[in-house]
Amino acid sequence: MSDTPTTASHGHGTASHGHGPFIAAIDQGTTSSRCIVFDKDGRIVSVDQKEHEQIFPKPGWVEHDATEIWTNVQQVVDSAVHKAGLTAADVKAIGITNQRETTVLWDRTTGEPVHNAIVWQDTRTDALCKELGRNVGQDRFRRETGLPLASYFAGPKIRWLLDNVEGLRERAERGDILFGTMDSWVIWNLTGGVDGGVHVTDVTNASRTMLMNLHGLQWDEKILASMDIPAAVLPEIKSSSEVYGHATGGVLAGVPVASALGDQQAALFGQTCFEQGEAKSTYGTGTFMLMNTGHEPVNSYNGLLTTVGYRIGDQEPVYALEGSIAVTGSLVQWMRDQMGLINSAAEIETLASTVEDNGGAYFVPAFSGLFAPYWRSDARGVIAGLTRYVTKAHIARAVLEATAWQTREITDAMTKDSGVELTALKVDGGMTSNNLLMQTISDFLDAPVVRPMVAETTCLGAAYAAGLAVGFWSSTDELRANWRRAAEWTPRMDAATRDREYKSWLKAVERTMGWIEDEE
Repeated sequence: MSDTPTTASHGHGTASHGHGPFIAAIDQGTTSSRCIVFDKDGRIVSVDQKEHEQIFPKPGWVEHDATEIWTNVQQVVDSAVHKAGLTAADVKAIGITNQRETTVLWDRTTGEPVHNAIVWQDTRTDALCKELGRNVGQDRFRRETGLPLASYFAGPKIRWLLDNVEGLRERAERGDILFGTMDSWVIWNLTGGVDGGVHVTDVTNASRTMLMNLHGLQWDEKILASMDIPAAVLPEIKSSSEVYGHATGGVLAGVPVASALGDQQAALFGQTCFEQGEAKSTYGTGTFMLMNTGHEPVNSYNGLLTTVGYRIGDQEPVYALEGSIAVTGSLVQWMRDQMGLINSAAEIETLASTVEDNGGAYFVPAFSGLFAPYWRSDARGVIAGLTRYVTKAHIARAVLEATAWQTREITDAMTKDSGVELTALKVDGGMTSNNLLMQTISDFLDAPVVRPMVAETTCLGAAYAAGLAVGFWSSTDELRANWRRAAEWTPRMDAATRDREYKSWLKAVERTMGWIEDEE
């Protein structure tokens, strides 16, 4: 049995990019900012990328310097446009995608951030979230927002800043302070900043603040009151695909700024998951899986988040269920850096391929607890089923199977919540170069796994949404026609083996729980 995927030919030479026009997408990510210029076929013309500093003031605290990020964004845009040999006249629109939940407050008259941005991974609001849960617990705002009370989301981060930066609450109530997730910060600066910058966010980013009502897509006054956040700081909520304003400076002065999507939603859009039941999974350090659930938000009773998938102009919004896995790519890094069992990430596939199966070993990487669908912070990592027969090759196999089984658990939760069966899984992210992993996922899901030609689906999604807003692409049907398959894996495992293995995996998961005793 060969593990090589089938490759679809796509009949386009990559040498010539034609004569445009083009779309520029800015991806303001967790570790870096980049700009990619795309042509009409959705192919990459040029890229530039720049990392920014990760600031760790205390254990569990993570910050970014928003001013540094804005400087980097300007540089990568300039550089990507220059590399492609273009001027503003060649670029029809600018799209934005961004790390979600990261929170910045700034002064509207000086344009200066009042504090470093607090990053999505930051846990300083843990105690505040417990306090907000009071007697109701994690689900206090879930019906309105689709989210459990967790330090992950932006709302509690705003409250923390208002409580902890000297004099900030008074300035915020006077209307001198603006809040934004990174999309808002970039758009405000792009469109003029202190000189008439547009203060907006889109429905996908707003749905990660814990302050937006999922049904009306507006800020929820009751929740603002409960969290003690003045409405004056909040941006206006817009769709994900419309012209918010025009760039005022730099090489793209005058170009419409026409989309904003949180990074995982942008990947859903870039993967053209426009039909109910279509899903994408992004395999990076962690893994994020989103399924299009159509025009009604679906409440999750199985540990998933309900979120806005996207909204095009004044069309009805499209909702999604989201499942996140904390440790996927980072488990391979751990095998390399902490255990020294492999020398490079790519080696895990070679090593795992030397054995037929896992030798009875299961690896549950609950290094920082379990994310979806369990949300158990008391869990810790476990390798179960060890005998003297097990070699490091079996462990390598168990490492890959861990990512595949966790994907299966999220898929099961999505089916239970939505009543929609997964038709196929579209994949992207760094780990998709691992053919054995992709085959294993297909086997465990009993569904096809498909990887597209353009791996940069996050940026592509932002470009697509911006292009739609200005008529560069006519419809989502045209975008779907653009989507080209690079590789597909189909299931080869018999049902009895799959069921037996899944049962063993779930047994191993149980053994991770309750490891950390409650300190209190």
